[in-house]
Amino acid sequence: MTSATTITAPYGAWPSTISAARVAAGATPLSTLMLGGADGSDIFWLAGRAAEAGRNTLLRHHGVTTGELTPAPFNVRSRLHEYGGGAYTVDGDTIYFSHFADNVVYKLDLADDGAAPVALTTAGKQRFADFVVDRARGRLIGVRELHGDDPHAQPANTICAIDADGGETVLAQGADFYSSPRLSPDGRSLAWLSWDHPRMPWQGTTLWLANIGDDGALAAPVRIAGGAEESICQPEWSPDGLLHFVSDRSGWWNLYRLCRERDRTEGLCPMEAEFASPHWTFGNAMYGFRSASEIICTYIDKGVSRLARLLPGSGKLEAIANPYEEIRELRVAKGYIAMLAGGPTIPMELARIDFTEEGVEILAQSIEELPDEGYLSIPTSISYASANGRSSHAFYYPPRNRDVTAPAGSKPPVIVISHGGPTGMTVNTLNLKTQFWTSRGFGVLDVNYGGSTGFGRDYRDLLKGQWGIVDVEDCVAGAQALVERGLADGERLIIRGGSAGGLTTLCALTFHNVFKVGASYYGVSDLKGLDQDSHKFESHYNEYLIAPQPQAEALYQARSPINHTDKLARPMIFFQGLDDKVVPPQQSEMMVDALKARGVPVAYVPLEGEGHGFRKGENIVRTLEAELYFYQRMFGLHDPAATPPVHIDNLKD
Repeated sequence: MTSATTITAPYGAWPSTISAARVAAGATPLSTLMLGGADGSDIFWLAGRAAEAGRNTLLRHHGVTTGELTPAPFNVRSRLHEYGGGAYTVDGDTIYFSHFADNVVYKLDLADDGAAPVALTTAGKQRFADFVVDRARGRLIGVRELHGDDPHAQPANTICAIDADGGETVLAQGADFYSSPRLSPDGRSLAWLSWDHPRMPWQGTTLWLANIGDDGALAAPVRIAGGAEESICQPEWSPDGLLHFVSDRSGWWNLYRLCRERDRTEGLCPMEAEFASPHWTFGNAMYGFRSASEIICTYIDKGVSRLARLLPGSGKLEAIANPYEEIRELRVAKGYIAMLAGGPTIPMELARIDFTEEGVEILAQSIEELPDEGYLSIPTSISYASANGRSSHAFYYPPRNRDVTAPAGSKPPVIVISHGGPTGMTVNTLNLKTQFWTSRGFGVLDVNYGGSTGFGRDYRDLLKGQWGIVDVEDCVAGAQALVERGLADGERLIIRGGSAGGLTTLCALTFHNVFKVGASYYGVSDLKGLDQDSHKFESHYNEYLIAPQPQAEALYQARSPINHTDKLARPMIFFQGLDDKVVPPQQSEMMVDALKARGVPVAYVPLEGEGHGFRKGENIVRTLEAELYFYQRMFGLHDPAATPPVHIDNLKD
């Protein structure tokens, strides 16, 4: 679609209706889907409130209405493992949730109309998540992370029961980490996952099963599956009491179950696809039971989600039609599926699919008012050759704005995005932050570099010992591929990334000469410092990504950009939350100081009250506007009369 009043303007300087304020106002993160109510027909989820300092509130769809259950100041969020998730559970008309401000677990009785949440535990140094209700014993079971008085000591993680009076009883301990306590339908058995340093949960976890004694304690736990080299995810019980789980023992996260005799496990539908995602947060759900003989599941095939019906008895997998290409979570009731899902033209939304009717009912959207389609860039999935003969994968978004055309013969600047994790993946769900750039005449290449999930364990393990190498090579190769295809201006290539993606960004600018400018959001610059400052969950992550000590010492020196600032001559802008416990502020500040000293143009935007990822609306606006100005200033596209939204050191007119 082309406007009747189309203007001509340089790529990267197009006027756009998708403002930073619109991005901030329109983005409502949706997460943590649950079902409940007296008959299981109520749908619950969390929504982020950017205008309320990023507060998470609990919503319920009941009948034909949607209402908020946890008004301010309640913030339904946990910082267990720092990344949180699994901050509430539903049992009929009763809600249990963790309040972020004091780590207290609250109980909310929905049957008592107008009742306020009541504290179940007392404030302290413990954090809770990943709950399950043990009705027979009148208690709540979850994962507890207990911090001591020494801020440098690692907390103790356990499976813990919370009694009706708030008392806490440890049920399982001794491992470094726990997750996913799941109670059998008859209430007699508990399954859970554990793992130990130096492994992350996508490297090796163990699935345990124990009977529950008359005193409520766990009796003689038995290892069901998993180990040092097998990752187990999402244990769940079928309605007839069979324990199911996802394992990557074949090289792909596939579905399995424990046979009724409990003497062996069996695969349900072996295939080269991923029925799970990395355990960064608690409470993830990618399959559920319509009945004992029918599983509804989502799986990732070459980076794209599919929805299907699986019949465990025969292993038959039947596609379920739907408009989505990312299905982040799903929950299954007898009559419907509830999903958090999105696609290239669909923002993340809460959708309900009825088993007896066609179509999709939309209950909530992360973006309430979409821009006109003439301003939206639709991504293309591309693969391209990278180093050592391997292929890498990405989503390419071309510039698009119905009101503007670029001068004939010109090519756009392209922003290459390196996702965080690094054990994670990027998806193609409609995101206004991406459209902010494409509607201004930037191309965007969002890279699933070697090490990303969604492509099997072999692809995920490409980053083993190679962080700062393989990821960087794949981002560099992606930019070069676009230049070769005539889709990018080779003199205006940009790389940006957050967290682990920040290290990729910094390494690409330090050790390669392809990118001309970059942006780091709370990025890693000093691997040794990251080890020293890291929280418990990631404190040994670098043993996989780099190498164990003492072998890692030389590699840390070689791959940490902070040690090679003499090679960095490209302008950069840094964004950093001052409350970040995952990547502390000094990681950014050391780089900023080094670039200032070297005379390289550099800008720094520190943000009070923000942690690892920015939640406040005003800060989303501030960072986007500063980043845009920085790029335009570096490429001579800025408006000299405009007020600079950020100070740039070493700037030469």
